[in-house]
Amino acid sequence: MRHGKKLNHLGRKSAHRKALMRNLASALIEHKRINTTLAKAKALRTYIEPLVTKSKDNTTHSRRVVFSYLQNKVAVKELFDVVGPKVAGRPGGYVRVIKTGFRRSDASEMAMIEFVDFNEIYTAGKSQGGGRRRRRRRGGGGGEGSQTAATTATSVAAGEEEE
Repeated sequence: MRHGKKLNHLGRKSAHRKALMRNLASALIEHKRINTTLAKAKALRTYIEPLVTKSKDNTTHSRRVVFSYLQNKVAVKELFDVVGPKVAGRPGGYVRVIKTGFRRSDASEMAMIEFVDFNEIYTAGKSQGGGRRRRRRRGGGGGEGSQTAATTATSVAAGEEEE
């Protein structure tokens, strides 16, 4: 039974796991995208999301708290100067994990973890000024389906009258 075991230990002792998360988080902040195993990517996501949330408000206290997690001045500076302002409007979900297949040597499942706002492929198609649109199931007659049904009914009725 796994009652109350929310943390994936990743087959490491706590000090080794803490060092691993620090190194992965620093690499992700520096490169904006890294490839790792799926288990490490999921563990890193839960580790780095609160740090990115703290980087939204650029205060001395939040910088010190983040530094206590990362122990890397360059990563803290990059997080607060580059990443924090870019994700300031986002209420959460700062990173995405994409499965990339299996590693050839040991067949472990690999994944790519990246910051959402730093991928130009996904953000290039979206306009920056537009607001959100709501999709409704019952639009009220403005759709393409209602026009085609009406024109089909009209043409069928007209065709029967001609014959």
